Amino acid sequence: MSDATLPRHFTATAFVVNDDATLLHWHHRVQEWLPPGGHVEENEDPVQAVLREVKEETGLDVEIVPTQDLPTILTQSQVVPPRTILVEDVYDQKVGKHQHIDLIYFCIIRGERPSTPDGWVWFSADELKNGRKVVTPGGLEMAPPEDVVVLGLDGIRFLSS
Repeated sequence: MSDATLPRHFTATAFVVNDDATLLHWHHRVQEWLPPGGHVEENEDPVQAVLREVKEETGLDVEIVPTQDLPTILTQSQVVPPRTILVEDVYDQKVGKHQHIDLIYFCIIRGERPSTPDGWVWFSADELKNGRKVVTPGGLEMAPPEDVVVLGLDGIRFLSS
């Protein structure tokens, strides 16, 4: 369980899915294979944050795939809700121990899939299920963490149906 006494940051994460695979990179400070994402900045909603983070980190233009229908409200705008919200205990070598309130979105690439961005790896559903280990820049062989595997598989299943 998470420690509610830790400092908390709002973040938004995108599981970018294409051809039965999701895009991950080795996060040097957190020391895990993670999808693109980052902090929600001041005056930014989580959708704006996740689209910005994907573009900044990968160079890809993506769109969010809604995972539920929105109620019809004519007098107010709505933000696409995330698939789920995780409360993650994070140890970052730069920031220290804190928590992310992480809004998780599923995204697809606009247009055809370009070449894989430098430093990024496509993990297929089978590779996630079978615990594919990839050599990190530090020379370790590591598989993605459990939450990334579960949500990566969920995104692939959702977007393949």
